[in-house]
Amino acid sequence: MNYSKVFSVLVVAALTIYAIIGFYFLPLSDFEGDLTRLGKMPESEFGWTKPQPAIAADLLQQATWQEADVLVVGDSFSRPHLWQTVLTQHGLRVRTEDWRNIHSICEDFSPWLKMQKFTGKFVIFEMVERGAEDVLDRSVKCKQMSYHATPYLQPSPPETLPDRQVRRYTGMLSVGIQTWLHSLEYSFLNGTPDFKQWELPNHVKMHRIANGCDLFSHPHCQDALFLTEDRIQDFNETMLGNMNAVNAELSGFKPIWVVVPDKTTAYLNFNKQFWNLAERRFQAPNLLQIFRNEIKNNKIDLYRGNDTHLSTEGFLIMGEAIRNSMQ
Repeated sequence: MNYSKVFSVLVVAALTIYAIIGFYFLPLSDFEGDLTRLGKMPESEFGWTKPQPAIAADLLQQATWQEADVLVVGDSFSRPHLWQTVLTQHGLRVRTEDWRNIHSICEDFSPWLKMQKFTGKFVIFEMVERGAEDVLDRSVKCKQMSYHATPYLQPSPPETLPDRQVRRYTGMLSVGIQTWLHSLEYSFLNGTPDFKQWELPNHVKMHRIANGCDLFSHPHCQDALFLTEDRIQDFNETMLGNMNAVNAELSGFKPIWVVVPDKTTAYLNFNKQFWNLAERRFQAPNLLQIFRNEIKNNKIDLYRGNDTHLSTEGFLIMGEAIRNSMQ
């Protein structure tokens, strides 16, 4: 027996089988949204399908410290510079800094800003609901600013609609197989009459939404993905007190507090009073009320079905609310 020939045939057969398996499963490991990626659900089932507004690249430009009219300190809801385009369209020059760079709003924040040669009036503090309490707790305890500048990489305009017909093979085969198995399990659960929710890996949950297909454009629009780490309870008076304490240390600037509701809050757990109180006390944009009105009016893809973040249209709604609070 020619063992070398047999071995060669086995190797070729193994590679052929792997290629066939990879051709089928690898595209399933290509994710757009953070919730489909964490929960390992196919984009073909939970990726949005309604085209979003196009954003001009020049509106995403970052202003220098010296020329900025507005300073934004924010998290992942501010990194794409999308809601800020509403301000730039109205002639305002915006500089965006990440909480990972600034970390806290310390006692010396106002003189520190002047050292950066910032001469603008407005400072916008943006934070998503589930992280807001931690940011405020850190800030009221902080005495001295510690700034870690990072190289600025201008974000690109988001796609108006991804082309999901393009198959990509750069992911992990094991992830593709897991995603396929989750899709099979979901097909079974989706067919049961009492299906309401499903716990997926990595702190992702799926909820059935009563009028989901009026609110989302993905193929399985009756169900939406959420993060289990989203905040359930309302903020207490301590949060408002901390906001007031930070405001008291700011001199010469107008603070705007922007707390973005978690996706779970906007769609499932919206009976919270914090946004009403913050609006009355600090003239903060009442994003929960604004988002709830959009949802009541069947705004499709306010938040993306496959993501914890807003759609482009959702970001523009957020930006308009912030601009109105600056009037």
